[in-house]
Amino acid sequence: QVQLVESGGASVPAGGALRLTCVVSGNANKNYHMAWFRQAPGQEREGVAGIDIYGATNYADSVQGRFTISIDNFKGTLYLEMNSLKPEDTATYYCAAAKYGLGSEFLFPLRTYNMDYWGKGTLVSVSS
Repeated sequence: QVQLVESGGASVPAGGALRLTCVVSGNANKNYHMAWFRQAPGQEREGVAGIDIYGATNYADSVQGRFTISIDNFKGTLYLEMNSLKPEDTATYYCAAAKYGLGSEFLFPLRTYNMDYWGKGTLVSVSS
């Protein structure tokens, strides 16, 4: 059973930066496509950034150029570097692992129904 634990959420002013971390365990040496999603109060969960097992990435238009997703397979850790944060980035951020064996098409676009495992989320709050 894959387990995902996020950390790094905080309250920051607009223009600030944060790095979110997701520790992956229980994957029995299998590599999964991974992604970050976010959900603001009253809104649907949306894909933010994804990375496949080959290192290809995709980003939501709203974060392109500001966020960077990366993975350290040796450490079993997924990251999301967030720069130039805006108040509209305020949300709970979730780490997710895609259904095992899914092709890289899962990146385009990122959809919750393609993900099998979820963390409990970490809250990011950006003040204006």
